[in-house]
Amino acid sequence: MVNTLLEKDEGTNGTGRTDPRPARSRARLLEAATALLRTGGPSAVTVDAVLRGANVARATLYRHFPSGNDLLAAAFQSLIPPAPMPPEDGELRDRLRALMEAWADHIAEAPALLTAMNWLALGRDLEHMPAAQEDRSAGSADNSDSDEVRTLRERIAQQYAAPFDAIFDSPQAAAELVEFDRATAMALLLGPLVTTKLSTLADADYRECVRAAVDGFLHVYGRPVSAASTE
Repeated sequence: MVNTLLEKDEGTNGTGRTDPRPARSRARLLEAATALLRTGGPSAVTVDAVLRGANVARATLYRHFPSGNDLLAAAFQSLIPPAPMPPEDGELRDRLRALMEAWADHIAEAPALLTAMNWLALGRDLEHMPAAQEDRSAGSADNSDSDEVRTLRERIAQQYAAPFDAIFDSPQAAAELVEFDRATAMALLLGPLVTTKLSTLADADYRECVRAAVDGFLHVYGRPVSAASTE
């Protein structure tokens, strides 16, 4: 109760110094939301459950996160690990296979990334806070992403793009590949791994998926051997 009452007055500091309480309350909210997300998935991250875990006032949550979606997006950010990067040396096929094998492990061992993608793609159904609902009814809000959701979306896009850019931007790739759309190429390479993970098949062979995905990509976008060898 004492903590809750203190949180209601956070941000006020008669000494002129920066009040540390807002940062502490935000950290507690994120810690509580992340713990719920890790153990129970997005549906477990309810406003009431987060408030109980963080022991802060409801108004404090509103100040830090205008909607439940913002809170959940911020929690996802803390669970997504860095993306695997490809080896710097080796043949193009070997570098792609090594990267895709690392992604296979990444997808299998860190499901938060796929969960966040599904949440962003299929609809964010966490209820907005009352303040946000009032704003929408007044016509002051639209359906665009909030800052927290946009940041999560951009981070996931960067997570996917950076490892592939490291390969596709190389002189090696320029010599051996024709022009292609990178988003399509990433879907061709990662699609089989994501599908295998979502299939929940116990005997799924990720290594075979990697081999087929890389061979298929090179078959579609690789230059003919004679053309690549004469440039």
